[in-house]
Amino acid sequence: MRELLEAVAEGSLSPAEAEAELAGYVTDDAGRFDATRRQRRGIPEGILADGKPPEAVASLATTALETTGRALVTRLSDEQFRVLEAAVEDAETGATIERWSTSALVRSSSYERPSLEATVAIVTAGTVDGPVADEAQVVCEDAGATVDRIDDVGVAALDRILDQTDRVRSADVVVVAAGREGALPTVVAGLVDAPVIAIPVSSGYGYGGDGEAALAGMLQSCTVLSVVNIDAGFIAGAQASLIARAVDRAAGTVERE
Repeated sequence: MRELLEAVAEGSLSPAEAEAELAGYVTDDAGRFDATRRQRRGIPEGILADGKPPEAVASLATTALETTGRALVTRLSDEQFRVLEAAVEDAETGATIERWSTSALVRSSSYERPSLEATVAIVTAGTVDGPVADEAQVVCEDAGATVDRIDDVGVAALDRILDQTDRVRSADVVVVAAGREGALPTVVAGLVDAPVIAIPVSSGYGYGGDGEAALAGMLQSCTVLSVVNIDAGFIAGAQASLIARAVDRAAGTVERE
């Protein structure tokens, strides 16, 4: 503890960083940020922007940036992104922001992204599934996995996914986002020997719309796959990242057939 106090006194460690070291989390006006979740859980805490004032999102993100060197933010509106971008610029940390539709990843100039010897294929049935798939992608890229994005291969024309079979089969884990009746993950899971994680997307209309039919269809799949909640791109990306980490640890000891 004395070393931490001395580091704070000499300015080499911020009070927020010291708090994170001692408590495992840090508190600001917007709430608490779990600064040690990556070490404890393998996946860092994501900041859900949905429902939060823009200033609260920016505050939590800058706290995450200060204590962990990165911040992963999901479900961002344009206004929230503008406030976040301004806050990062005002902090003068040299951090950069990458944006995927409604998700963003902020990294300090000194942050070293992990690197995993594992590939995650992220597959979408159509354009409307893109933002949900983006959320999964940003989590996987932050974890250090290689992401192979395969878009617009829905079952309305099976040739589209069959043309990509070799790419999907070469992945260590596959995430598939689909709305409507949610058939694509079942088809993909019947083609590969890797774990498949299905995301029902809240597209479609009429009976079973808003992702309900997709969720029911995926839960009733006759091929082996796992299903997350409707539009739960972050959860799917986190699960895929954990599998990628396990593959990385086993690299060199297990050969793919």
